[in-house]
Amino acid sequence: MGLFSKIFGKKNVVERQGEPDMVRVANEDEGMNWAIEKAKLTLWYFAASLQNPQSYQSYFSVKVKIIDGDNLEHIWLTEPHFDEDGNLFGTVGNEPVDVKTVKMDQKIGVDREHISDWMIVEHGRLIGGYTIRAIRNNIPDSEKPNFDQSIGLYIDEGVDYFKPGFDTPEGAILAIEEAYKKEDLEAVLACKDFTAEARVMMAKMSIEPDEETTKGLADVLEASFINSMNEYGFPNFNGITCAFPAREKVTEQHWIITEVCWYADGGKSVQKINVANTANGWRVLNPVSDDE
Repeated sequence: MGLFSKIFGKKNVVERQGEPDMVRVANEDEGMNWAIEKAKLTLWYFAASLQNPQSYQSYFSVKVKIIDGDNLEHIWLTEPHFDEDGNLFGTVGNEPVDVKTVKMDQKIGVDREHISDWMIVEHGRLIGGYTIRAIRNNIPDSEKPNFDQSIGLYIDEGVDYFKPGFDTPEGAILAIEEAYKKEDLEAVLACKDFTAEARVMMAKMSIEPDEETTKGLADVLEASFINSMNEYGFPNFNGITCAFPAREKVTEQHWIITEVCWYADGGKSVQKINVANTANGWRVLNPVSDDE
């Protein structure tokens, strides 16, 4: 019995001669769903790297969803490339199990929306590979070295390549960190929404919000934040790399994002950050306090 069969049970694993075993994951698996979503949101990094590969990038592959009637399977493609319209082309890199419309070594074209993962090997290290990481996260720590050996890659906690901006909650966090690096208070304030922060705070205290109370608290929060910046200076995010292992939706407008940061001196921090989905895009609120 293979490694995956021992961990996930034989009914959840398809053992393939000469290839890594295929693990069946339930559609409702939150970790896998987040992995696929993260792969889609960071696909720009894969596409940009594929267009202009660097000497330290030794391997590119992309996973796509193949539908064959009632059967569905996610399959890795090798030799990937995009055409001018953004459609993906590549070579089927493993023997399909559930679908019969494609076969090993077949060259196929796939709509970009069917991409479910991507991976690059940089300096022997896995970049992307979010679905691989999701499977690995469900493996006992004692089995992880065997898993890594079966994959043949060094798998660390990873770095996520979300674009700074207000289209995603992670992008908003990266945007405010970029503003901190530039020590640009105006740009920092543009990444925040003190009215949303006031609403979240009042909801935690079971205070019924009204326009006057909300505005008054928002003004206090903004003034306190500016005073803190003036007194203590900007936090230092230079040389930091980040990953976002989890999202938690509190409401449609209020989410909590887990961020992991690695520092140039080898240090590491983990924090949970409140973010708000506003009419102007995602904005950063206060970090989650220890007593929440």
